[in-house]
Amino acid sequence: QVQLVESGGGLVQPGGSLRLSCAASGSIIKIYDMGWYRQAPGKQRELVAVIFSGGNTNYASSVKGRFTISGDNAKNTMYLQMNSLKPEDTAVYYCNGRIQSRASLLPANYWGQGTQVTVSS
Repeated sequence: QVQLVESGGGLVQPGGSLRLSCAASGSIIKIYDMGWYRQAPGKQRELVAVIFSGGNTNYASSVKGRFTISGDNAKNTMYLQMNSLKPEDTAVYYCNGRIQSRASLLPANYWGQGTQVTVSS
């Protein structure tokens, strides 16, 4: 099986920064892509940023220029550097990975448990 564990959430003032981490572990053969999603109260979960195995990245327009997604292949870990945070960035942030493991020939979708990010003065 595969586990994704997020860390780094917390309370920050508007304009501040946070760095989220997501570590993948288990019987991993290949990570195709990993991404960050977020869900605010009363809203649908939305894609924040994604990084592909080749290093290409995509961002939601609302975070472009403020957030940076990166990965460390050797550690199977993904990061989200969040700068210039706004109150509207407040949400539970979830790590997602499309990962092939020894349990299945096909890649499957895995989710972390989520980490709360609160931007407030």
